[in-house]
Amino acid sequence: MAKKLYTTTMTNKGGRAGEVWSNDRKWDFKIGTPDVDKDSTNPEQLFAAGFASCFNGALEIALQQAGVSGTPTVRAKVSLFQEGDEPNFHIGVDLFGHIDGLDEAETQKYMAVAETICPYAKATRGNIDVTINVE
Repeated sequence: MAKKLYTTTMTNKGGRAGEVWSNDRKWDFKIGTPDVDKDSTNPEQLFAAGFASCFNGALEIALQQAGVSGTPTVRAKVSLFQEGDEPNFHIGVDLFGHIDGLDEAETQKYMAVAETICPYAKATRGNIDVTINVE
C-alpha cells in the first residue's frame, strides 16, 4: 500500500469566470478565460506551474541519484485546444529543461529519468500530448 505524503485542496466557484482558493487562503486567485480576462489567472497557467515545479523536483532527484551537480530549470508550456466546433477541449504540454553545466545529450538523459519519477508525467502519460525538450 502506498504511503500518502501530502494532500491539499483547492476550491473553485464560478468556473472560468470565478475564483479559486486554498483552504488556508495562501492561494486566492481570480480565474478567467485565457487572452480575455487580463487581470486573472487561468487553469492552464496553474497546471503549467504545477507541472514545471513537479518535473523540476524530479529532475533534481535524478541528478542527486546520479551524483551529478548542476542547477536545473524547467519551463512548462501548456496549450488549450478545441476539436471542431463543439465544446471538445484538451490540453497539451511542452516541457523545456536546462541543467547548468551539462550538454544537451546529458540533459536529455536526466530529463528522461525525471519523466519516470514525476507524478505529473505519470498522470498525464497516454492522456495528453507531452513533449520533452532541452534548452
